[in-house]
Amino acid sequence: MKIVSTSTNLNILFEDNHLIVINKRVGDLVQGDQTGDASLVDIIKEYIKVKYNKPGAVFLGVVHRLDRPTSGVVVFAKTSKALTRLNETFKNRETQKTYWAIVKNRPPQQQDTLIHYIKRNPKNNTSKAHIHEVPDSKKASLDYKIIQELTSYFALEVDLHTGRHHQIRAQLAAIGCPIKGDLKYGFDRSNPDGGIHLHARQLVLIHPVTKENMVFTAPTPDETLWNLL
Repeated sequence: MKIVSTSTNLNILFEDNHLIVINKRVGDLVQGDQTGDASLVDIIKEYIKVKYNKPGAVFLGVVHRLDRPTSGVVVFAKTSKALTRLNETFKNRETQKTYWAIVKNRPPQQQDTLIHYIKRNPKNNTSKAHIHEVPDSKKASLDYKIIQELTSYFALEVDLHTGRHHQIRAQLAAIGCPIKGDLKYGFDRSNPDGGIHLHARQLVLIHPVTKENMVFTAPTPDETLWNLL
């Protein structure tokens, strides 16, 4: 049964006065969109309001996003100072982002660096990974390695060097390895929960206030294939 995140069942990985780090569930919307569905921003604000008995408006800053069909680590800022500093950290690529993906086909190499030029199509909310630079494209780079061979699938670990729109989904599709359940990028059928097998496994960053090196690791969803890893 698909679990929907609410203010009483959030998967909180870490929380202090400056940050709150969530293990996002498949289907959770990070920030409000045209659907009008409750977003993690709304849900976390409600959680903070109740937990700390805050009478007024609650501040919560969005630092980065994950696609709705994916799961894993998302960090939010609880103060404007933390938000400003975290924004700088992400902009300057002073973070390490590690993802796990389950794909149908074996990648060309056991491990490799992929470099493409990503061009976004806002009309259908997809991105295409081109081998050579094309107008309005942005360079995208990642490392992948096969971490486990499953019966009919391959589990990959992906380290992102850039943060482009749908980057992992588009780049893996470009090498013939669409992510399980990802109809937008060439997988042949959807997953029962409407998600895709892409999980933001780990995020490493410098704490915006204490300057401590923080490592946040998100357990994978409780699901048959993920449970094999």
